[in-house]
Amino acid sequence: MEETLLQKLQRVKIGDIGHIFLFIIALPVALIYKRFRKDLWVICDNKNEARDNGYWLFQYIRENYPEQDAVYAISKKSPDYQKVKYLGKTVNYGSLRHWILYLTASKNISSQKGGKPNAAVCYVLEVKQIIKNTRIFLQHGIIKDDMPFLHYKNTMMKMFVCSTKRETDFVAEKYGYPEGSVKELGLCRFDQLHNMTVKPKQLLLMPTWRSWIATPTSASDAIEDVSDFRNTEYFRAWSEFLSSERLRKVLDDHNLQMIFYPHRDMQSFIEYFDIQSENITIATWPKYDVQTLLRESAYLITDFSSIAMDFAYMKKRLTYYQFDYEHFRQGQYPEGYFSYEKDGFGKVCYRLNDILDEIENAISDDFQNPKIYLERHKNFFDLYDTNNCERNYRAIKEL
Repeated sequence: MEETLLQKLQRVKIGDIGHIFLFIIALPVALIYKRFRKDLWVICDNKNEARDNGYWLFQYIRENYPEQDAVYAISKKSPDYQKVKYLGKTVNYGSLRHWILYLTASKNISSQKGGKPNAAVCYVLEVKQIIKNTRIFLQHGIIKDDMPFLHYKNTMMKMFVCSTKRETDFVAEKYGYPEGSVKELGLCRFDQLHNMTVKPKQLLLMPTWRSWIATPTSASDAIEDVSDFRNTEYFRAWSEFLSSERLRKVLDDHNLQMIFYPHRDMQSFIEYFDIQSENITIATWPKYDVQTLLRESAYLITDFSSIAMDFAYMKKRLTYYQFDYEHFRQGQYPEGYFSYEKDGFGKVCYRLNDILDEIENAISDDFQNPKIYLERHKNFFDLYDTNNCERNYRAIKEL
């Protein structure tokens, strides 16, 4: 959903204003600093964690190309700070020094569009061409939908990483990037999705976020009343599913453990879920790591999340539960090239009984992935190897 200027302004916070002054202070310092660090790469993921493509690329560079001047930006308060500091140089995310390095860097690299000292201020500086720097988008997941906020006019990014030919063609045609900017290289984290050890009794429930609920604006009211989270369709559907007596019984009868891990932008609503079953665990950030859960789980239930692509990449069985399809298309992402019914890597369910039926079918099949989805895997993932980090590194180096 394309946001209006008013809706974008509603997301601006008081703290964003202070970053204007940090930018002004950092600018002259960076002009001097550039003389001494001519090929500095500043890499990051989310402010508070190092668990995505930026982290894996940074680790790969430190281990294979230690001569490359690279710094990873992460909050010193992050639970992942020490593991990154062990690898190499870090900078406190959003600090004055981060601003100086961001303006100094020959390459700013992130798995997040907002991966920069301050998303609001940098958006204006970059999109309005006040500053012209080289920014590389490693991506957060394989794109399936039309995401207007990632269109070239809203990012002005130099390089946009994709992972499959269909995704690459779609982004190149739809998102408006200059020719050659969109490259099929693969997600760096995919290097870790081979030869995993699976827990045969572990099921993973990982729905994505709902932007109109997580960060309400005036546009949210056109979709549903979000003033009370308990009245949202998202809460009612997932709460009904998790408290289902039929689900409790099937998990108990087969001695299965289900891990419920809401998207990080929905984690603040976890307290509303009252789960009685001993076979269901609510996973909270940062105690649980998304990639670890994906690697070790035998079966995935999700809705529209791109993490389904990670799971499908590992050739494991999954199911989509899309009870709010129309609202999602209206309030979050318009449909793209990917049809869940025709291209998806698992059965698509829209009602509670349907998803419960499919879970029981998967259990009776011992979570073996049906042949139709293995065929779709073969046709979709034309890059299936452990060279993703190397391809990303080479492409960035050649810019």
